[in-house]
Amino acid sequence: MPAYTSLLLVFDPLVTDHAAIEAQAAPLAAAPATDFAGAATHDVPVCYEGEAAPDLAAVADRLGMSAEAVIAAHLAGDYRVFMYGFAPGYAYLGGVPDALHLPRKAAAVRGHPVGSVMVAGPQCLITTLPMPTGWWVIGRTPLRVLDADADRPFLFDPGDRVRFTRVGAAALA
Repeated sequence: MPAYTSLLLVFDPLVTDHAAIEAQAAPLAAAPATDFAGAATHDVPVCYEGEAAPDLAAVADRLGMSAEAVIAAHLAGDYRVFMYGFAPGYAYLGGVPDALHLPRKAAAVRGHPVGSVMVAGPQCLITTLPMPTGWWVIGRTPLRVLDADADRPFLFDPGDRVRFTRVGAAALA
């Protein structure tokens, strides 16, 4: 597993110009990477069946693979939490195998439930809210990665590892 650099820049874009941010970020980005030796590993169960995986057949077709090969590749990925973004608890996971890289869909599709497991390009994401997405939904997990009422609302931290495991539809009930 390669090492990763983690940095957070906080700035007001109305006050700070691009060149100033770039000057501040360049030495940070060149710093030695972190190996995240103390990072947690999370096992995330995923159902790849029926309504839980509305795009699985299309992904398999676009990639010239069987659905089982797509699932096997997804399960074999080496996932790291890179960052949070877009919506509360949306942890962007790097490590999607090259064989599964697809661009986003041309248009977002509405109605994907919480726990949808999706891929686009080199990243994977688990939805924490029902919302439209242009990513490819290949499964669903019963695991809640966001609990807004908890003292620690996010399950993952940047640098954490995620391993997906296969479960049947009964796990979603």
